[in-house]
Amino acid sequence: MLSTKETFRQIEQDKTLSEYAEFYKHQLLKDTVPFWFPKSFDKEFGGYLLMRDADGSILDTDKAVWIQGRACWLLSTLYNTVEQREEWLTGAKLGYEFLRDKCFDANGKMYFHVDREGNPIRMRRYFFSETFAVIACAAYAKASGDQEAAEMARSLFTICLEYAKGDRQIDAKYENTRPSKGIGIPMIMINTAQQLRETIGDPRCDEAILAWIQEIEENFVKDDIRCVMEQVAFDGSIIDHFDGRTLNPGHAIEGAWFILHEAKYRGHDPKLIDLGCRMLDYMWERGWDKEHGGILYFRDVYDKPVQEYWQDMKFWWPQNEAIIATLFAYLMTGNEKYAEWHKQIHDYAYAHFHDREHGEWFGYLHRDGKIAQTAKGNLFKGPFHLPRQEWYCWKLIEDFNQSSHDD
Repeated sequence: MLSTKETFRQIEQDKTLSEYAEFYKHQLLKDTVPFWFPKSFDKEFGGYLLMRDADGSILDTDKAVWIQGRACWLLSTLYNTVEQREEWLTGAKLGYEFLRDKCFDANGKMYFHVDREGNPIRMRRYFFSETFAVIACAAYAKASGDQEAAEMARSLFTICLEYAKGDRQIDAKYENTRPSKGIGIPMIMINTAQQLRETIGDPRCDEAILAWIQEIEENFVKDDIRCVMEQVAFDGSIIDHFDGRTLNPGHAIEGAWFILHEAKYRGHDPKLIDLGCRMLDYMWERGWDKEHGGILYFRDVYDKPVQEYWQDMKFWWPQNEAIIATLFAYLMTGNEKYAEWHKQIHDYAYAHFHDREHGEWFGYLHRDGKIAQTAKGNLFKGPFHLPRQEWYCWKLIEDFNQSSHDD
């Protein structure tokens, strides 16, 4: 493994790394963020109007609660790490107050989908709205100094811990005929705890993160067949049915960089670097479309047909996660394979998803790269995966660059 200084000596010969950093910074601040803000601020009812077409026109005034939290997190994070722009802080407050005042039912469970005014439309049987509210409230608390927001973040994190451990129950979606568990809960909890730790802090995070990483390694990472499962039986075995065999390469690759993030936090922990890189390796092999480029949405663990009809489409967010993971793996290891993968996914994604006329990215492509539909915001897409990728890659390179000069 190369040292940080040796890695940078190699890269700086052609200035590729600094060019990537400048590109991501420019795209974030001059292209992606301006597509959404300030025009998405709902100054009448609070929160954000994020369901937008290619040109930024409104498609729907409803609000997805988890994306309200993600947008609040983004604005707060930009304020905390890029520049203390009053517009970003004011916008973050709109999101925080909307989450606090409009997005909980009488029992304290957060909705998934509300109308513009905050009247409930749909509750879902998972707690992802809560996890994104944790990171939103924590980042906003750091930006604003609002102690009520900090308390809300920690209180919601407690609730998320209870859900994750099974101490607090949500009505099951399936009968118990074929019990299973998914990688989604340990993954989202790792990232939630990392964000909480890095904004306002919480002593529970370090130990909990390692436990979730251990669960992923022991139950979901299958070294013998080189894959990361999306769901498994409770003993970690593969469930040989459609749902049990279905892989989501982009999701596992996102989990890979969460683990690399933890490796970096823990002084470049070699075991965590190895785990994160194995996860990336396995799912790049299974997810990269060798004919057309890009990360495919679903694959079958045994290469059988996949049930979901969108299995061979290219969604925006797996590309974002692969861009982060490949860059991170390269910076952590110096392995040129990851530099090449980063170039491949970066070039593919910005050539096919980026809208040069109006900014931001289209969300959905057919396998051959043709645009499937033009929406840039809906119940599932909003200002999160793309701006997070551009912010994270920019700051990651900046941080490694500083470390190389300090060595």
